[in-house]
Amino acid sequence: MMNLTLSVVDQSPMRLGGTSADALSESVKLAQIVEKLGYERYWVAEHHNSSSFSGTSPEILVGQIAAKTNSIRVGSGGVMLSHYSSLKVAEQFSVLNSFYPDRIDLGIGRAPGSDRKTAAALSYPKTQPNSDTFPQQIIDLVNYLSEDTADSTHPFADIKVQSGTNSKTQPKIWLLGSSDYSAKLAAILGLPFCFADFFGDLQHGPLVSEIYQSHFKPSKDYASPKFSVAVQALCAPTEEQCDYIGSSRNVNKASSVMKYDNRGLLPPEQASKFPLTNQAKNFMEQFTKGYVDGNPDQVKEKLLLVSEKYKTKDIGIVTNCYSFEDRVNSYRLIAELNNK
Repeated sequence: MMNLTLSVVDQSPMRLGGTSADALSESVKLAQIVEKLGYERYWVAEHHNSSSFSGTSPEILVGQIAAKTNSIRVGSGGVMLSHYSSLKVAEQFSVLNSFYPDRIDLGIGRAPGSDRKTAAALSYPKTQPNSDTFPQQIIDLVNYLSEDTADSTHPFADIKVQSGTNSKTQPKIWLLGSSDYSAKLAAILGLPFCFADFFGDLQHGPLVSEIYQSHFKPSKDYASPKFSVAVQALCAPTEEQCDYIGSSRNVNKASSVMKYDNRGLLPPEQASKFPLTNQAKNFMEQFTKGYVDGNPDQVKEKLLLVSEKYKTKDIGIVTNCYSFEDRVNSYRLIAELNNK
């Protein structure tokens, strides 16, 4: 038994020939399945103007998933706060918490979740947000949800979230990121942090974990650090099957280098034979180094190494492949590894 705390980070992947509605519907179905398999949390991502991922509004998808499940924690992984008002995000997740108390997580990211043009469109006609304001946005968000504005001189000190947030069951705020910047900010504010290892071969990840642990300052809600890591993982009965299924995800990722017309995940019979340039092959070899792929024995060994490397038993699983059935099977196999 690995005895890990496993969660799901769902990017709502779209397949070639599929629709955004298909992907969102599968997100709800997958959440229902992994809840029964014993996963702790189910987080949904935010992407805009993407042909690969359909989750543009995590605050809406969270509500749909929470309504169709019973006990699993549901949250954003994450809301790209730089596009939005801290007050509005606090209100949205406070409403969710009112319907599903003590089940809602609010994961916050600093990245745009899109290209520059789309990021500008999200802010239009206002000017694009300055990333320098991100720390204050987080502080404001924490204060709105706790109804505890520490700074009485703050221009919005008298504004309250109207849905009646109860501090005992408020949404749990997590900071998400792949750099030491977000890790330090989470540590200084005494918030949980999730490292996005699934972005690729991020060799600095363990150092980010150490930075978070060493800089952590206890807060009202957290006396000690709470660290999670999210990894790309794919498990199949054999290594050969895993490589075949994973080719859809890998070619999709390599498309950012190859600049081909990406219209979603290719079926593996196409992806496994896709003509890759040498540049794309090198890129693919590099970013897949840290992936937790393979047969059950290989995946178990790699997950335990991830746990040891990051000094945490809290691991989020990102699994993207063409077939929904293959995706479900991967989560099922990983859950079985954790329980036996």
